[in-house]
Amino acid sequence: MCATRGWAKRLLCVALLAAQLAGVIQLIDMNNEMNNIAPSPNQQIPDQPELEALADLFKVFGDATRIHILFILSERGEANVTELTEFLGVTQSAVSHQLQLLKQNKLVTARRDGKSVIYSLADEHVNSIIATGREHIEEDPV
Repeated sequence: MCATRGWAKRLLCVALLAAQLAGVIQLIDMNNEMNNIAPSPNQQIPDQPELEALADLFKVFGDATRIHILFILSERGEANVTELTEFLGVTQSAVSHQLQLLKQNKLVTARRDGKSVIYSLADEHVNSIIATGREHIEEDPV
């Protein structure tokens, strides 16, 4: 499924798979270089503002540090900035900046626990996107 070379094509493929999971489109033939996509029988193709919002969402997945944060939160359930800084080996400022972007895009949520802020994935949709992406990149090429 979706065996293609190059990171840009793979990212597009993961985006299409996620859109299929969301019921926006139905992928007809993934082995034919993603040429055959059609509206899901129960939904129309989204309007331009919705397409742009979806494109903006997938741009968030274009940064390895943000993806790493999402994987950590997916595996651990939750973590604070200090823990994420230790896992990632980057500055607290860098982690906070990436968390802010993830929060703005509704991919993570934050709750206060005393003086700490604890982050977790916003909902199961985020886990599904991560799992689908991971499944895709671990596939054997056709």
